Amino acid sequence: MSDTQTLDRAARAMSLVDYRDTANLKQLPTRNGFGEGLLEAARANRNVIGICADLSESTRFEGLKNALPEQYLEIGVAEQMLVAMAGGLAAVGKIPWIASYAMFNPGRSWEQVRTIMALNETNVKIAGAHAGVSVGPDGATHQAIEDIAIMRVIPHMFVVVPCDSVQTKKATLALSQTFGPTYLRFAREKSAIVTSEATPFEIGKAQVFREGSDVAIVACGILVYNALMAADKLSRERGIECRVVNNHTVKPMDEAAILDAAKTCGAVVTVEEHQIHSGMGSRVAEILAAKHPTPIEFIGVDDRFGQSGDPVELIEHYGMGSAAIEAAVLRAHARKRA
Repeated sequence: MSDTQTLDRAARAMSLVDYRDTANLKQLPTRNGFGEGLLEAARANRNVIGICADLSESTRFEGLKNALPEQYLEIGVAEQMLVAMAGGLAAVGKIPWIASYAMFNPGRSWEQVRTIMALNETNVKIAGAHAGVSVGPDGATHQAIEDIAIMRVIPHMFVVVPCDSVQTKKATLALSQTFGPTYLRFAREKSAIVTSEATPFEIGKAQVFREGSDVAIVACGILVYNALMAADKLSRERGIECRVVNNHTVKPMDEAAILDAAKTCGAVVTVEEHQIHSGMGSRVAEILAAKHPTPIEFIGVDDRFGQSGDPVELIEHYGMGSAAIEAAVLRAHARKRA
């Protein structure tokens, strides 16, 4: 039976689509899932509102803006005021989602996020759009590759990085029903949809998308697909079986899933479209250093800024493609046996 005719046990349990069937694999921007989820959440609860800083089309607020205009506010290019206004509305029972490019919110408004949102434990939700180098031609000034770091360090903050458009919709709905300051990170460019409507989703619960006991690949965001493809190639060509973990909740991270992966596999590779330093992989390393020291390799941007270019080419250029993941797995596997 061919790879495209069957998925392994973990993939079936997660009700994944056949991500190996590249010819028929659907691709959509993760931001589309946010827009769909926001509109559904707002229709279910009139307290869910959207506030945007002049980027309603880019952030996919337009569905809410057009369908439920009484639950939408536009304030122009004023990201710091965006947070302050949302904090006030949350204090009187609203559930505001605020959106801009991640580089500007939370980037430009970080002090307001820290003080108004988190210190006061307000129920404000940030939609950080256009994150990662896959923003493409917009270049370094618009490519947020430090945002997980600056958000995960803030007390009380949820940080969620879904793997595809379908999961982004589920995350938006779940976070709309979860009290607390929140950062939901998603991308601009279309990416592979690997989950289905039947795939479970729970904040704070990582998911095993592929079984394996040689090396654990712990990934988040749109690079989960690259991790799956790398794992399949390593299985075919090297006989190395990788467990692939979709670690969508960076904070609070599923420590039990990380420890189980490390104990079972004996080596870990983390994968994220973010700076290697202080991102999702750093949190994985913190957990393992404290509770189960394990050889670990990191895939991400290595202390550089982004640049303008084609999104796929930029992923490759910055060492986040499937080939780079494969090489990191081989290094981790060799360290495990050393």
